Amino acid sequence: MDIQRLYAAFKECGRVTTDSRAISGGELFFALKGENFDGNEYALKALDAGARYAVVDEKAAVAASGDPRLIAVPDTLAALQALARHHRENTFVDGRRLTVIGLTGTNGKTTTKELITKVLSVKYNVTSTQGNLNNDIGVPLSVLGINSGTQLAVIEMGANHPDDIERLVKVCEPDYGLITNVGKAHLLGFGSLEGVKKAKGKLYDYLAEHGGSIFLNADDRDLVAMAAERKGLNVIDYGIEYWGAMVLPSDAAHPFVRMAVPESAENLLCLETHLAGAYNATNIAAAIAVGLHFGVSLEDAIQAVSEYIPKNNRSQLEKTARNILIEDAYNANPTSMAAALDNLASVQAPLKAAMLGDMRELGEDSVAEHVAILKKLVSMDLDLVCLVGEEFRKALSQVDPAAAHWFGTSDDLAVWLKANPVSGHTVLVKGSRGIRMERILSEL
Repeated sequence: MDIQRLYAAFKECGRVTTDSRAISGGELFFALKGENFDGNEYALKALDAGARYAVVDEKAAVAASGDPRLIAVPDTLAALQALARHHRENTFVDGRRLTVIGLTGTNGKTTTKELITKVLSVKYNVTSTQGNLNNDIGVPLSVLGINSGTQLAVIEMGANHPDDIERLVKVCEPDYGLITNVGKAHLLGFGSLEGVKKAKGKLYDYLAEHGGSIFLNADDRDLVAMAAERKGLNVIDYGIEYWGAMVLPSDAAHPFVRMAVPESAENLLCLETHLAGAYNATNIAAAIAVGLHFGVSLEDAIQAVSEYIPKNNRSQLEKTARNILIEDAYNANPTSMAAALDNLASVQAPLKAAMLGDMRELGEDSVAEHVAILKKLVSMDLDLVCLVGEEFRKALSQVDPAAAHWFGTSDDLAVWLKANPVSGHTVLVKGSRGIRMERILSEL
């Protein structure tokens, strides 16, 4: 593969797409392949729609068409990743290689990335991962979004398998790293919590080998232990307890996360947010820590966090005509589910309900983890519990919380809610993405 030719094409185009339907004119189109699609079949259509060049597999039939706008490579995904790495290595700010902050973790990655971006944008032109494009395709696309005006880049990396982070750090080559936390998620791919730690720890490994620095939550024993195992890491500590900060209680008048952050030994600054869930306090602390390191004042960092409004059913709080909804339905795993329930327990409200969907990709631990959640629900004495999915059905044979109702799908629950309206409740809505718990929101 001629990386120089590919990079010249990218510089000429300025933007990349892998979706032939998203062509607006002048793009570099990558014909990626998946289990159910082959982008090579759409390469000529992409060119006809206005793409300037199309990168295709050299063995694909389209490569023999002779169109000079086609760039044939042995593997289009590998070419996309190599192009991103080359772009990262050849992007400079004031004569110095662009600084990249790499971010991963079990929970809170996207929210933390958004908060860091918001805080750093007070002082810098920041390019960061859009949405949660944090996989083998999303990370190189995010890196290729870096432009001549970028002063700092924040790249989110997700992982479902042991070697995912190890591959992704080689694409974005971070100078700084932050792991939000390590917990039970994607156990089907990782095998165990220790497998999660080892996989996420590849970010620390990379930075240790390349003289990088990590932002370390000094309150998190797992992360502290992981950092201590790796020599050569430059550590920038932060943390709620480490700083002497406080998470203030939530109530009807103050439903969102509030914190008191020490400006000095004598003075605390109050931080009001639009985030639901006290578990977001560590995400907020991470963003403030990154901002402080890069020269953003504490006052400006607090202001930036206070202006951030979550979206996409991530830690959102919505007051409807009948209820208060804690919408955290984008994803779920045992760690995040337990944290969300702890937060619901801490909320001061006359009536509380939990509407939970299955936690997926837990492998042989799935039933046990769903049973653990049911036991937690029993201890909470909620007014209403609605459970969706086969994994919760299996767990209900062992533990059956009072006031619990089970449904096969979120659509089934939506129908039930329409016939049995819920009013006056504070309702937690959470489940793995595939359960689509957001479908019940209109009935609440």
